Amino acid sequence: MNLFFQRKITGYAFCILLGLITPIFVQAQHKRIIKVKVNFNEPAQVIESFGASDAWTCQFAGLWPDAEKNKMADLLFSKKLDEAGTPLGIGLNFWRFAIGGGSTEQGKESGIRDEWRRQLSFLSLNGTYNEDAMPGQIWFMDAAKKRGVSNFLGFVNSPHVNFTLNQKAFSSDGLCNLDFKKVDAFSADLVNTIKIIKKKTGIELAYVSPVNEPQWKWNEGKQEGTPYTNEEITRLVKNLSGTLNKTQLKTKIQIVDAGQLNYLTDHQDTAKSRQIAYFFNPNSKGYLGDLNNLDNSISGHSYFTTSPEFKAIQIRKKVKDEVGKQNGLRFWMSEYCVLGDSTLKGEGRDLGMTTALFIAKLIHHDLTYANATSWQWWLAVSTGNYKDGLVYIDKSKTGGKVYDSKLLWAFGNYSRFIPVGSVRLNTQVSDEKDFYLSSYLKNNELITVAVNNSDEPIHLEIAGLAKNQKKIVVYTTSESANLTRSFTTSDAINLSAKSVTTIIGNKER
Repeated sequence: MNLFFQRKITGYAFCILLGLITPIFVQAQHKRIIKVKVNFNEPAQVIESFGASDAWTCQFAGLWPDAEKNKMADLLFSKKLDEAGTPLGIGLNFWRFAIGGGSTEQGKESGIRDEWRRQLSFLSLNGTYNEDAMPGQIWFMDAAKKRGVSNFLGFVNSPHVNFTLNQKAFSSDGLCNLDFKKVDAFSADLVNTIKIIKKKTGIELAYVSPVNEPQWKWNEGKQEGTPYTNEEITRLVKNLSGTLNKTQLKTKIQIVDAGQLNYLTDHQDTAKSRQIAYFFNPNSKGYLGDLNNLDNSISGHSYFTTSPEFKAIQIRKKVKDEVGKQNGLRFWMSEYCVLGDSTLKGEGRDLGMTTALFIAKLIHHDLTYANATSWQWWLAVSTGNYKDGLVYIDKSKTGGKVYDSKLLWAFGNYSRFIPVGSVRLNTQVSDEKDFYLSSYLKNNELITVAVNNSDEPIHLEIAGLAKNQKKIVVYTTSESANLTRSFTTSDAINLSAKSVTTIIGNKER
């Protein structure tokens, strides 16, 4: 050893013994300690899926060169590991396919100014079908299937323009734009679309969602959409159910993609609110629960319900309570991106940890307070200067660069490691200041996701993990890591500041 350093170390040791130097060295050895108790006798919901949608970008991105679009698909769906054991992608297991309303064929006459927000359809304006009309979206569906995705949903923003009152894919007056004189044709078109997708990909949609955010007016021409009252939804769904019953399809109808969560419970707009009770309470005039092809789930979007904190939690607890009143009903959080929040604005692309931590916390809240069994992001692929994408690409129809985001990888801390059929377990956490934790059990494996939104590292003690485990697997997302794999022991679980971490080990027997 260098004599200078030997003397220096000896000198510091002597000073420490004298009590002259202590604070800086002692403090550096200590981390914030958080203790967790996993309650195996308090199971909550069973996790079904984590997903995202192909709107609107995949119609063009699916036409890019193979290397670039396969990179996007790997980031979204791959469950493979690289040589270091780090995931190549986030392993989504659910994919939302946008069933368009035909505004693309209308072009500028559609009234939708941004062509990237116009949508394709197999149904042409002349009433014939072109089975090759949606190649980009079909490519992504095939790519998802090849990478192990098994559950697919088709969602409708607007009925095809052939079936709307104004022959547009958005409302002229903020009222329902479906021409109910043509509701049979609309239902038949959805069935034909499902059959074409199955013919081209071998995939039979597990679900079809015929309405989307029915509470909004959709009268601005920015994208496809139409409002519905609860009564109108009941009429449409009963018609679609009857049409599906005449086929051999196993596709279930999934409702209602509410524009924000409190429309499911007690929003003041009674014609479009209290949707859990309206559609699933047997005593309601709008009851749909007896339809054999209606899925026993209800979906809503987490927009505009993320702050303040106490209100966000209150709203989600009410959703859980109201869902719990109906026999076996499940709740899906089926769409979110950052549109605007008191603490985070939607404008401005963010590939870093700020948005990633915000969303990781939101996923935690939706899973633990609202008991969501499925959590689905909005745009899988985005071109915008906005916080709406998992993967970003250049705004080009022919090719360009592909950009991952910390949000993608933080979402992967949940989607990649919480298998279908995992049971969320209630937990007790000793210190929840800027810290959010949830645990899941599948077979004998305990999967814990910890969101450390604080500026300090944390030492985590989990009562529920088997003691003396020598090889607990840890995946970390932070400014310097993208689901980076490491190993630790049950008594040495340490979390970085500003990180999302997945911890996987055997449960205590």
